[in-house]
This record gives sequence, C-alpha cells and structure tokens, in this order.
Amino acid sequence: MTEPGTLHCLGIGPGDPELVTVKAARLLGSARHVVAPTARIKSESLALAIAAPHLGAHTQVHERVFPMTADRAEMQARWDESAGFIDGLLLAGDDVCFPTLGDPLLYSTALYLARALRRRRAAVRIAFVPGVTAFSAVAAITQVPVGEAKRPVTIVPTADDDADAIRRALATGGAVVLMKIGKRLGAILDLLAEASALERAVMVSRAGRPEQQVFTDLVALHRQGADTEYLAVIIVPALEEA
Repeated sequence: MTEPGTLHCLGIGPGDPELVTVKAARLLGSARHVVAPTARIKSESLALAIAAPHLGAHTQVHERVFPMTADRAEMQARWDESAGFIDGLLLAGDDVCFPTLGDPLLYSTALYLARALRRRRAAVRIAFVPGVTAFSAVAAITQVPVGEAKRPVTIVPTADDDADAIRRALATGGAVVLMKIGKRLGAILDLLAEASALERAVMVSRAGRPEQQVFTDLVALHRQGADTEYLAVIIVPALEEA
C-alpha cells in the first residue's frame, strides 16, 4: 500500500522572493506538486509569483481559486473542493507544497485548507513552515520598531470593519499593526487622527514587490482621501517613553 504524502504549508513572505526561507525554497525545489492559491480564475497568483524562482524543473503547478468573498458557504465549498483535489495527490504518495503569503499560521488561507483536509481525513499529514510576515517586512522597509521594551504589540485585521477593535488596540499604548487595509483606508485614517496617531504611523502596500509603495506621511495621505489595496499594512509604533 502506498504511503500517503505530506502537505507542506509554506510561508513564503510578503513579496520579495529573497525573503523565502531556505527550508521553503528547498521544499519548493524538490516538490512534484505545488498548489497555488489565486483569488479569481485566470488572475495572477501572487504566492506563485513569489515561489516561482525556487521551483524545480519538473514541478507541476496547480492553481486553485480561493475567492475573496464574505459568503462563508461559497468559501467552504472552495476549501472542501481544493482539499479533495490535494488529498488525491497525497493518497497517491506524493508530497504537495502550498505556498501562502507571509506566515501560514497568521490570517492565512492555509489555515482553512488544513482544517478542510483534516475534516476529510483525520490522519492526513500536514507540516507548516513559518515565513516572514508582511508587517515584519514593512517594519524593515520603514525602519519603524514593532516590539520594544515590555510594551505590547496588537495585530488587527481590518477586514471586519471593527472600529472599536482598532480603538482598543491604539489605547494599549503599545505598537499596533493594521493588516488588509484596502478600501477601508479612509475610515482607518480617521480613527488614527482621532487617536492622535497619524503623525507616527507608516503604511506600505505590496511590500517587497516591484509595485511596492511606501507612505511615511499619513497626515498628507489623510488629506488626499486616498484608497489603497488589500495587501497594505499600517504600523503605528508605540509612543516613545519620556
């Protein structure tokens, strides 16, 4: 009987292929199958674009659609469908790599895929390889500290439009990381202005990609009333202690 393979959920960083870890690069280079997430049919898979320089000559790439939708039933159907496809490859004895942006255990599609696989087959073998998070890359690009002394760091995914969650995070006095900005930028900048945090905040979209944009003057950005894309991160560093 063929021994089933392992699904490797690989964190491949925010955008720069050079930030892919040595371990993830090794697994991508030796993988027979790579399953890459994409948001739409015939749309570019950013995860695949980052992973591409590390793929082996004989790697088979399979793109699977994970639409960005609030419809939980549709998303669940997609996860279950992809889990079935991947499990077929695993049961044939092959390992599979699933590259995902940032870290696979931080607001990642890999979490939901792994759960769908485990519901399908409890004994499925899944390994997670950590990756550089988007906010780590943003901190390096802007040279803004995230964790300092004993002050807390709060990460808030803004996709739920929870203004109170952002207010609570800003009230801690520590650094705040706001992820998945997109069309919520105007409302978020309003909240930062309300908390007198605009002056010290920074934002980067598409960190590490050729189309990267860096914003260090969010006061001016607030005046412009600009939007940004989903893959943008704002860091509000803690106030410097006197």
